[in-house]
Amino acid sequence: MNPTHAATAQHELSISRLIDAPPAKVFRAWTEPEWLMQWWGPHGMTTPECEMQLWSGGLFRTLMRAPDGTEYPTQGVFLEIAAPRRLVFTDAFLPGWVPSAKAFMTAVISFDEEQGKTRYTARAWHWSAADSQAHEEMGFHQGWGESLDRLVEVVTQRMPD
Repeated sequence: MNPTHAATAQHELSISRLIDAPPAKVFRAWTEPEWLMQWWGPHGMTTPECEMQLWSGGLFRTLMRAPDGTEYPTQGVFLEIAAPRRLVFTDAFLPGWVPSAKAFMTAVISFDEEQGKTRYTARAWHWSAADSQAHEEMGFHQGWGESLDRLVEVVTQRMPD
């Protein structure tokens, strides 16, 4: 069984798309801050800050900024990095495996090769139905879909091979 698809969560939200770029390139757009900062967040948002420590337990931190100046910080740790096929990170812990104040989700990002392209799937696993519903009401599908639009633009139009 493919480990990317072996696990499912009871409170999962997901989005998937076939991207006309190889998995290694899409993975790079996710793991190199200078590229992630160009696409992370819905349309109209910017990501002026991104810090990554690419090892299990390493920091994953972003700061998104809305057009009105409102800031949305995210911080957690990587749980798994399997280049170029899978990334898993969570906000349940801070670096050093320190529990965070409030665990909200674990993200499971897969990059599956399909005839030279990437089947990109982003899953958000939540601890409770209430958290999953709150994330959906925050605009999960629209926001992650718009981020995905921006990711596609970066890997197909801006990033060198």
